[in-house]
Amino acid sequence: MQSEIPESNNIQKKEQGIKEQRIRSMTNLYYSRPEIQKAIFEFSSNRETIPRYFEGFGKRPDTLQYKGDVFSMAKKGATSFHCSEEIWRDPLEIKTGMRPKELNQIRKGWDLLLDIDSKYLDYSKVLAEIIIKILRFYGIKNLGVKFSGSKGFHIIVPWKAFPEEINGVKVSDMFPEWPRIITQFIMHVSNKELIEKVTQLTKETSGFSKYVRDFEAPKEVIPDLVLVSPRHLFRAPYSLHEKTTLASAVLDPDKIQDFQPRDADPLKVKVKNFMPESEEGEASELLREALDWYKGKQDEEKDSSSENQKNYQSKKISGGFKPMKVTNLSEDLIPPSIKKILEGVSDGRKRSVFVLLNFFRAIGLEKKDIESRLEKWNEKNEISLKGGYIKSQIDWSYRNKIVLPPNYDKDYYKGIGVSPTEEEIRLKNPVNFVSRKLWILGQRAKEVAEQKKKAEKKAKKLLKPKKPEKKTDKN
Repeated sequence: MQSEIPESNNIQKKEQGIKEQRIRSMTNLYYSRPEIQKAIFEFSSNRETIPRYFEGFGKRPDTLQYKGDVFSMAKKGATSFHCSEEIWRDPLEIKTGMRPKELNQIRKGWDLLLDIDSKYLDYSKVLAEIIIKILRFYGIKNLGVKFSGSKGFHIIVPWKAFPEEINGVKVSDMFPEWPRIITQFIMHVSNKELIEKVTQLTKETSGFSKYVRDFEAPKEVIPDLVLVSPRHLFRAPYSLHEKTTLASAVLDPDKIQDFQPRDADPLKVKVKNFMPESEEGEASELLREALDWYKGKQDEEKDSSSENQKNYQSKKISGGFKPMKVTNLSEDLIPPSIKKILEGVSDGRKRSVFVLLNFFRAIGLEKKDIESRLEKWNEKNEISLKGGYIKSQIDWSYRNKIVLPPNYDKDYYKGIGVSPTEEEIRLKNPVNFVSRKLWILGQRAKEVAEQKKKAEKKAKKLLKPKKPEKKTDKN
């Protein structure tokens, strides 16, 4: 066995040498293209941008000062370029060993970069499409997608799409904690559909679906998302990949299934913009929902051995919630906060749809009734949502399990401008409010029935003819 080790090392070195020769023969020609230099340079603005010299990275921090720096570094041996997710006031101010507070002072913001990692490109395509669907469900219309250069994809949601603050916390200061939470939340939401689609794909191709059972399955079967870390770098758009010599090309989000590695041929690739023009705050709903989910997840883990595990939020997370069936939703049964939202809102329309839709489904209203109620509510809003948006949210909801609306201690209600009453906060969730009211009505009905029964019994007793008294003979 010992004699085989040097031979194995020689084979690896030979393969590595071939890959190095291949990419080095391409770099000067490829990076000399003005449109490639422009794409990398414009994306790198206010980011750490580090060249890689095949086997190792250049010094940090570093950045591109001019468009021509791309070609200059390539001529010195750079094979690829890697950018930070964080956006800095001046990347060159970064120093090794800086404390988080010091980094916060010079960080302007961060992009959400979802890095799909898999051993199989087809599985990465499945996850990429699911993630795009999830992002759009939460109101994110503007996102960028690019090929990683190997067997994965990168999806970006720009910093502009996120709010500046949530509950007094600066969002720019919450890197890498909040991007990690969003990433974990997306994997949680995509879990079921991902396994179903990958299972179906393996049935159609190799018959190995028996290995696809859950996220404990082999990593080569189920793609995953790479979690970010402080000063995390990722391959810049249109940078080459050392192992494949393919370009990290930008794709149309709606045509991922059509993509083939040959589309990233550096000699043929066409330049597109990776960074979309986002609307301010369009990722707010996703961030709030991810933070709520994470808080609920922590609470569930903390209370796993206590009675609190049986509350409605735990049931929401574990999938154990069983909806009730309200056949006649009277005004008395509707929680005050829900009533307030139903009067129409000036802000938080999409969050309101999320609350109302989950509330109505959880109490068992029919789909047509829900559609009608949401249409009437939308007409009352200061600015109405497009009808297509509400319909798409309803359709999405009915393709998934019923879940509870957010608890009253969540940021959803504050973001809409609604303040729950003390009774609501005590009951925790709008569905609990309805359940409590139904119980009270049931108790009252029982009391009324018992009183009626007693009254009838008493009336019968009064109406019953009295027996004549027996006369006694005094003699």
